[in-house]
Amino acid sequence: MPEGEIGIRVSKSGASKNSSVVGDLPPLDLENFKGEFSFDDFFKDLAADALPLFQDDNPKSSDNGQGTFPNGDLQENGVKGGGKLVGVPFVEAEALLPVCRDTRKELVELCYQVDARLETLKEDVEDYDVKHETKFIELEKGVERLFESFSRLDSRISGVGQTAARIGDHLQNADAQRQVASQTIDLIKYLMEFNGSPGDLMELSSLFSDDARVAEAAAVAQKLRLIAEEGIGSLGAGMGQIKSSSNASPGLEVAVSNLQDYCNELENRLLSRFDVASQKRELSTMAECAKILSQFNRGMSAMHRYVASRPMFMDLEIMNMDARTVRGVDTVQGAPPNLMKGLSTLYKEIIETVRKEAATVAAVFPSPDAVMAILVQRVLEQRVVAVLDKLLPKPSLTSPPPMEEGGYQQYLRTLAGAYEKTQELAKELHGLGCGDLDVEGLAESLFSSHREDYPEIEQASLSQLFQHKIAELKSGVAQPADAAFLPPTARANSRNGSMFAYATISVTVVGEFVHWNEEAVARCNLLTSQAAPLATNVRAVFLCLLDQVSLYTTEGLERAKDALNEAAQQRNLYSIGSTVSRRVAAAAATAAEAAAAAGERSVRGFMVAVQRATSNVALVQQHFVNTVARLLLPVDGAHAACCEEMATAMANAEGAALKGLQMCIDTIMAEVERLLAAEQKATDFKPSEDGNPPDHRPTNACTKVTAYLEHMLEAVYGALEGLNKQAFMTELGNRLYKALLVHWQRFTFSASGGLRLKRDVSEYAEFVRSFKAPAVDEKFELLGTLVNVFIVAPESLPTLVDGSLKQARAEAVRFIELREDYKSAKIASRFSSLAH
Repeated sequence: MPEGEIGIRVSKSGASKNSSVVGDLPPLDLENFKGEFSFDDFFKDLAADALPLFQDDNPKSSDNGQGTFPNGDLQENGVKGGGKLVGVPFVEAEALLPVCRDTRKELVELCYQVDARLETLKEDVEDYDVKHETKFIELEKGVERLFESFSRLDSRISGVGQTAARIGDHLQNADAQRQVASQTIDLIKYLMEFNGSPGDLMELSSLFSDDARVAEAAAVAQKLRLIAEEGIGSLGAGMGQIKSSSNASPGLEVAVSNLQDYCNELENRLLSRFDVASQKRELSTMAECAKILSQFNRGMSAMHRYVASRPMFMDLEIMNMDARTVRGVDTVQGAPPNLMKGLSTLYKEIIETVRKEAATVAAVFPSPDAVMAILVQRVLEQRVVAVLDKLLPKPSLTSPPPMEEGGYQQYLRTLAGAYEKTQELAKELHGLGCGDLDVEGLAESLFSSHREDYPEIEQASLSQLFQHKIAELKSGVAQPADAAFLPPTARANSRNGSMFAYATISVTVVGEFVHWNEEAVARCNLLTSQAAPLATNVRAVFLCLLDQVSLYTTEGLERAKDALNEAAQQRNLYSIGSTVSRRVAAAAATAAEAAAAAGERSVRGFMVAVQRATSNVALVQQHFVNTVARLLLPVDGAHAACCEEMATAMANAEGAALKGLQMCIDTIMAEVERLLAAEQKATDFKPSEDGNPPDHRPTNACTKVTAYLEHMLEAVYGALEGLNKQAFMTELGNRLYKALLVHWQRFTFSASGGLRLKRDVSEYAEFVRSFKAPAVDEKFELLGTLVNVFIVAPESLPTLVDGSLKQARAEAVRFIELREDYKSAKIASRFSSLAH
């Protein structure tokens, strides 16, 4: 063998030895391959006999890194210098080869055996599946037959159950009929006992005399009464058809009479027992008696007996205490707030008492709601009515109660408060349980007599309050809060007891009127439930306010007009002619100034009156919108009719205001004319030719007139607004325009005087622009052009008149005649056509 190759050396002795080993190997069995199989273990067992040394699984390595084969030969791990890896030949291979071949044959045979077994097993499984499927089909058919059997069994059981139920019903009906027959026999026996001698109740069965069986006796007696009464009715109907009673039986009249007597006696006995138990507060005995008595007329006798025995309906001290609680112990006649406080206290006591009674009623009576309905009705109709009668004595419309005692208003306030508190009481009582009793309707019916005359009394109250207030103002007892704004003479006279004669209109007073009306409307809404009567009552109440405000405002404006008339008379009284002495003229001037001061005060007073009248109308309108209108809208036409009536009521005041404003303009213009006459000098428009430069300032008359007007218009601006202000300023501007034209026609104008007049006209035009009246502005603009006739040269006048003054030709001609040079310049001849 070449050096460096690996080989196996096999000796002959070794070969023979291995052959004997192969012949001794045990045969392979399939059992060896069951469970967990390890090829290493199998090969080890296979080669154990052929290779004894192979049993050493962990040969040790030498220190030089060489391995050792099982035959003792060494194995080198490698060769240095890149030589080939060589080893000792595997000499036992020849011994293992026959073993492997035999083993392979045996394994092939085992495979054949396994395949044969698998084929047999497959055939067995197929046979088993066929048998199992056949058996499963047979089981399904069996289950179906079983379900059919169960269904038939269930149907049979159901039929048996129904039959049993019918049998049970028949048995139950038979038993019930037996019991009814037995009861009928007993009832007939009892009925025969009661149908004996009239009034004879001594021979009755023990049932009707045994106190322990009172309930049963009461039930039997009621049944017997029903049977007897029905029997009498049937007999009467039959006798009416036959129309012959010769062979008729005596009937059951005796039984009915005896039964009635017995029931009355039994009921009285139970009521006596109930009363004794009630006094002792034995609720169980009371409940037992009430339950039995419920069979007699639904127990109404016990209910009424219980309610009537309550202390609140029998004790006079409690009734007197109610009146003292409402009015108070120390007051003979309290004010409405105190009365309402006392009434609230009383109603709380009543509610608490009824609540306690409700607990007792619920524990005693089988129908507590019916008892509570009787109790609550008795409380309202007796206890509450007694209090209301003392609290609300109905006043007479022919003899009104004095205002010192509160007048109609106190009665109405007490009525509204009592109605409201009583409705609250009714709601509380209804919450305690009263069955079908209309507690709120019953409480409302308590005031039916008061509500019949309520609208007339409400209107009478408003009239009484108005008259009383006017009387106070006349006497000066009640001064309005805005009296500080009166003119000095009015305030002085008010201190002398003549307030009504001089006082201007007061917003505070009208505010009181509106407050009374608001209170009255609220009462109408409270005491009137239906929409149509409510609208009628509210409308009537609001018309009272309209009449009051209209009358008060109109009279106030008339009084302010009287002051204007007095001022006018005072002006006319001191009018003098031109030919008087200087002393008389001075006295007249002083008196005229005093008259002018009086006129100014009267104008300011009237403007204050107009301002407050406007405020009062606004108060009424606001009250109508906020309070009245919504109550009128549900009724067709009521709102529109009320608006029309409001406009009609204010028409008188409006007429007085318009006349007074016209008088104010007259008074203002009278003072303007006085100032013009007193302050305007002839030299203003025809100055002397002294060589001094012309004066371009407004004349003293113009300055004073504009200052006076500005002073007076302060009051006008504060009193008027809107269209009223515009109309007033337009009329005042037109009157001023006309007054100035008339005034200037008294003077002669030079050229320089014309310039001075043009300055005045510019001042007036600038002043009237504050009027914000376009028509007045146009007139004063035309006036500024018109005064140019005093400035231009005579030869330019025709061009001026035919041009810008064409629309005011007549005024221009009159002004031209006032020129200083009218005659000297022969202007008349140039305007001969204009003169015509």
